[in-house]
Amino acid sequence: MAQNVGTSRSSFSSSNGNDDTPLHNSASVSYGDDYDSDSSNFAPLTPTTLSMAIPEELAGAIPLIKRFQVEGFLRLMQKQIQSAGKRGFFSKKSVGPQVRERFTFEDMLSFQKDPIPTSLLKINSDLVSRATKLFQIILKYMGVDSSDRVTPTNLDERIELVGKLYKHTLKRSELRDELFVQISKQTRNTPDRQYSVKAWELMYLCASSMPPSKDIGGYLSEYVHNVAHGVNVDSEVRVLALNTLNALKRAVKAGPRHTIPGREEIEALLTSRKLTTIVFFLDETFEEITYDMATTVADAVEELAGIIKLSAYSTFSLFECRKVVAGSKSPDPGNEEYIGLDDNKYIGDLLAEFKSAKDRSKGEILHCKLTFKKKLFRESDEAVTDPMFVQLSYVQLQHDYILGNYPVGRDDAAQLSALQILVEIGFVDTPESCTDWNSLLERFLPRQIAITRAKREWELDILSRYHSM
Repeated sequence: MAQNVGTSRSSFSSSNGNDDTPLHNSASVSYGDDYDSDSSNFAPLTPTTLSMAIPEELAGAIPLIKRFQVEGFLRLMQKQIQSAGKRGFFSKKSVGPQVRERFTFEDMLSFQKDPIPTSLLKINSDLVSRATKLFQIILKYMGVDSSDRVTPTNLDERIELVGKLYKHTLKRSELRDELFVQISKQTRNTPDRQYSVKAWELMYLCASSMPPSKDIGGYLSEYVHNVAHGVNVDSEVRVLALNTLNALKRAVKAGPRHTIPGREEIEALLTSRKLTTIVFFLDETFEEITYDMATTVADAVEELAGIIKLSAYSTFSLFECRKVVAGSKSPDPGNEEYIGLDDNKYIGDLLAEFKSAKDRSKGEILHCKLTFKKKLFRESDEAVTDPMFVQLSYVQLQHDYILGNYPVGRDDAAQLSALQILVEIGFVDTPESCTDWNSLLERFLPRQIAITRAKREWELDILSRYHSM
C-alpha cells in the first residue's frame, strides 16, 4: 500500500537495478546522456494517460494536471541531480557512467530528501523562490538530513518552523496550495516512519489554520481520507490523518486565520493540549471554555451550551463586548457596545484582536470580552420551557431594559422598578432605609426615563407601588 509508511520505493532513484523496465511507462519522462534542456524529450501528459499510470490514491490529482508544472519540475530536478553527481535523489555519488532514468508524475508527488529546484505547482514567478524555501522548512521540520540521518527537531524548533510557514502562506492562497501539495508529497513513500509522522503532524498543523483552494482542497481531502481509512496504516499516522481531515473540513468552511497563530496555540496543538478563555453572561457571571487554533465561534457556542445545559441554543451566540472608560478615575462607567460575531470567526483571532485593540488604545481604558447572549427574540420563544433558556432570556431583557433599549412610559418604568427591587431585597417595611436604596433606584430605572422627572417623585412613586405588591 502507498499509505504504508513502513515500506517504500526510492522515488527519483534508479538504484533498484532494473533501469530497462520503467515503473510507469505511459507517464514517464526519459533522460539519457543525450538529454538537453528543451522540452523535446517530454511527451504531453493528459488525464487519460495519467489514469493508466498513477496509483489509486493519487487519482484525485488527474483533473488538476494543468495546475502542476510536471515537465519543468522534472527537468530542473534532473539538472540538480546531474550537477551533484548523483544517480538519483537517494543514491550515493555515481562511480560509473550515467544510466537512463525514467521519472514520473508519481515520483514528483513522492518523498524526497533533497531541496526542490522550483515549485510543484504553476505559480507566479515572483513566488517560486518562496516556494522552494517552504520545502526547506518542511525538510527541517521533518528532521530530514541529506546524509540519510534522521535529525529530529525539538519542540521549540518545530514551533518556530511552523510559525515561519504560517507567516509565508497565511495571506497568499497560491503559496497555501503549494505548501499543502509539498507536505502531501512528503507523506508518500517515506523511507522512515518518523519522517512520515512528522509530515502528517505538519499537515494537521497547517490544515488547522488555513484551507487550500477548492480544487486542491478536493484532491487533498480525498487523499487524506484514503489514508485515514486505509488498511496497513501506522496507528499514529492514522490518528493524524483523521485529525487533518476534520481540520480541513472546518478550515474550508471558515477560511484562513486572520492573525498568525501564536506560539501558545501552536504548542497546544503539538502537545494535544487545549487552551482556555472566559465567556461572560449579561449578569456578569461567567464560564470557562476550551479552544485551540481551529476553534470557531460556532464551536464555542456548542461547547458553552453543553456546559450550562442549554438545549435550545439556536438563537444564542457569542458577541464581542467593548467598553471604553476615559480613565481609571473617571466617574463615567462607560458605554457597552455589543458586536455580533460570525459563526466562522476563530476564537484565536478574536483574542488576538482584543489584545491588539487594547494595546492601541491611548488615554482610554478599553475592556474587551466575549459575551454569550441571544441574537434575537422570537414569538416562538414563549413555548420554550428549557429553564436555562428562560433564565438567560430574562437576564437579557432586564439588561436591555436598564440600558434603555426598550421604549417605556413613566408608569411602566415605576412598576418595573418596584418589581425588580422586590425581587432583589424581598418585602421589607421600610425599603428606603436600606443602605443600598439609592443604588437600587439607579440600577433599576433606565437613565433616559429617570431624567424626565425629579428623583424624589420617582422615589415616592416606586415606594407606593412596592408597598402595594
